[in-house]
Amino acid sequence: MTDDTWQSYTRRIEELAASSGLAFHPVDFEAVPDTFMMEIAVYGLPVRMPHWSFGVRYIYQLIQRHMGHSRLFEVVFPGNPGHAYLASSNGLAENILVTAHVLGHADFSRNNLLFQRCQEQVSEHIVEHAANHARQIQQAIETHGVHRVEVVLDAALALEQHIDVDQSLRRTRYPEYVDDRRTAEDDDFRKRFAQLEPAVASTGVEPKKRAPVPPHPERDLLWFVAQYAPEMESWERDIFLAVREESFYFYPVYATQIMNEGWASYWHARLLREADFVPQAAYVDAIKCHSDVVRPIAAGEQVALSINPYHLGFTLWEQIVKEAGLESARGIMRQDDDFSFIRNFLTREMASEMGLFQYRKQDNGQVKVLEENIDTLRESLLLDKYNFGAPRVAVSELKNDGTLVLQHQSRIDGRGLDVERSRRVLDYVQRVWRRPVQLVTVDAASQSLQLTVGSA
Repeated sequence: MTDDTWQSYTRRIEELAASSGLAFHPVDFEAVPDTFMMEIAVYGLPVRMPHWSFGVRYIYQLIQRHMGHSRLFEVVFPGNPGHAYLASSNGLAENILVTAHVLGHADFSRNNLLFQRCQEQVSEHIVEHAANHARQIQQAIETHGVHRVEVVLDAALALEQHIDVDQSLRRTRYPEYVDDRRTAEDDDFRKRFAQLEPAVASTGVEPKKRAPVPPHPERDLLWFVAQYAPEMESWERDIFLAVREESFYFYPVYATQIMNEGWASYWHARLLREADFVPQAAYVDAIKCHSDVVRPIAAGEQVALSINPYHLGFTLWEQIVKEAGLESARGIMRQDDDFSFIRNFLTREMASEMGLFQYRKQDNGQVKVLEENIDTLRESLLLDKYNFGAPRVAVSELKNDGTLVLQHQSRIDGRGLDVERSRRVLDYVQRVWRRPVQLVTVDAASQSLQLTVGSA
C-alpha cells in the first residue's frame, strides 16, 4: 500500500463522513512504526514527561503483544486538530476501517459536553501542550538534578487519578477567613463603622476567624498538595499542576470509553457500507476486521463476557438508532457519559442477548445463570470507572504540626485498599509534603486502620 493510496482514501472517507452528518475538527493522520505506536499508547501522548513507570508499562504491553493478546491499529488524541497515529503494519483494508473509526471518535470528542468542558479548560492542542510539559521537566532535571525531579514525579504520578473534575482546572486557594454570613452587605451602619479610625473601629469587634484547611473533604489531592505543601518549591508545584492538567485531559476518554468506542465502531461500520469507492476485496477484509473489533471476548466461568467496550457500545448504539433514530442518538452522544449511558440504555433483554450475566459451569456440563439482576450488572460494569478506577481518598485534615490526614472514603465507592501499595504511595507523597502523612481506612474486618509515614 502506498502512502498516496491511503491518503486518497482518507480524503474520500472524510468527505463521506461529513456528508453523513458527522461534525469533527480536522484530523492529522500519520503512519508510524509499531514500536512507536506502543510507546504512544503506554505514555498516553506522543511526547510526555519522562518517568520510570512508563517503562514498566511498556514492558507489560510488549509481553502482552508477544503473547498475542493485543495489537494496536491506531491511537487517537482529540483536539483541534485531532491527531491519529496508525500502525505502519496496517493493510489498506485496516486503514480504511481505522480512518472511518477515527472520524467517529473525532465527531464524538468535538460534540460530547464532557469532552468540550475538559478541552476548554486544558487545551485543544494537547499534543503540543504535553510536549511543553516534557520540556519544562527536562529543564528542571538540568537545574535540580534527575533524582530530585524523579521524587516529585513519583508523588505526582502516584496521585494522577486523584483529581476532582467537578471543580475548575484553574482553582484558587481556599478563603483565608470564615465568611461572616451574619453581616449584611448593605448594612449602612457597619459600613460607616468600618471607616472609623482603627482604634475606634476595633472596639468590641471580634477578630476574623481563620477558615479551616480544608474547609471540606478535598478529593483533588494533586491540587491540594500543590497549593498547601509547606515547603514545596515553585518548580515542584509546576510539575504537580502539569500532571493534574493532563489528568483532566484524560478523564473524558476514560469516562466515556464504552460510548466513544461504540460510537466510532457504529460509524466505521456505517461508512464502510456507504463507501462504494472502496475496492471489493478491501471492503471484505475491512468487514472481517470490523467483526474482530466488536466481537465478545470470552472470560471463563465467572462471567460470560469480559466486557469488550467496542462490542457493548456498538450494540447499544445500533439499538438506540434503530428505536429512536439518529438525531436522538446524537443527542444522547452529546449529553451522556458511560454512567448515564449504561444505566439508561442497557436493558435486561439486551444484557441477556449479549450474555453479560454471571454464569457457572455445573458438574454435568450445563451452564447455569447465577444472577440476572440488571441493576447489579450495570453497577458492576461501572464500578471500575469511578475516580479513574482508583479508591476514593480525600484530605480530611491539616494538623497544626503540618501532618496531612487523608481519609479513604470507602462508603462512597465500596473499594478496598491494597495496604502495601498505599504505604508506597504515602511514602512518595511524604517526600514532597515533608511532614507526616496519615491515611485512615478500614481493614478486611471493617475496623479502623491508620497508616502513618514520616512520624517522629
